[in-house]
Amino acid sequence: MSSPAPDERPALRVEGLTAGYGGPPIIKNVSVQARPGAITAIVGPNGAGKSTLLKAIAGLIRPTAGRVFVGGTDVTGQPAERLVRKGLAYIPQVANVFPDLTIRENLEMGGYSRKAGVHDRIEELFRLFPDLKGSAHRQANTLSGGQRTMLALARGLMVDPAVLILDEPSAGLAPRFQAMIWERIEEIRRTRVAVLVIEQNTRETLRHAQWAYVLVLGQNRLEGPGRDLLNDDEVVDLYVGRLS
Repeated sequence: MSSPAPDERPALRVEGLTAGYGGPPIIKNVSVQARPGAITAIVGPNGAGKSTLLKAIAGLIRPTAGRVFVGGTDVTGQPAERLVRKGLAYIPQVANVFPDLTIRENLEMGGYSRKAGVHDRIEELFRLFPDLKGSAHRQANTLSGGQRTMLALARGLMVDPAVLILDEPSAGLAPRFQAMIWERIEEIRRTRVAVLVIEQNTRETLRHAQWAYVLVLGQNRLEGPGRDLLNDDEVVDLYVGRLS
């Protein structure tokens, strides 16, 4: 399969990344790229190392080999709070909002690293997430799972990231909320943000991904346009499953 279009520098470039949790590495020599305005997916079976890869990129665990570049700048091994200032936002699957704060307060906390324009950015995000605006003074712990995910996405966008990393954003949500989350992710990528995502619903993820990587046993196995991989018999048989 062809490589991503080379006419634009990737917002995120990962070269030969190896990482784990102190024992044998979970991911070994993994390379990925994410381009502005595109959804890039990491798919693969359980235990493939997908979440570990995202944590190593986002500065939550330190890689033992390889490099991570954001916008051409080497940020390898830098802590998560510093990566935010370099243009990388990571939204974990759980613990992704402050439950005792209101929606507006969560967004204000998300913009802590901004020097100015917090209020204006909140209003921009309320236009992107209109369901949040009408509930701006509600505490996050009173929101539904779908609303909390919307808030987590909005918090990540408060810093105008070049790269948004999402760890299973629709996990545990009802189908209609999953569809809403993907609608928002599509809107986000149309603002020229590079979105890197892993999801439990491989089929739906590949439908949305402009480019996707298949990880197996912590290593690169296949890559290509998401819909091409969805039409690849090997990918479907091994990692997606046939529709009954």
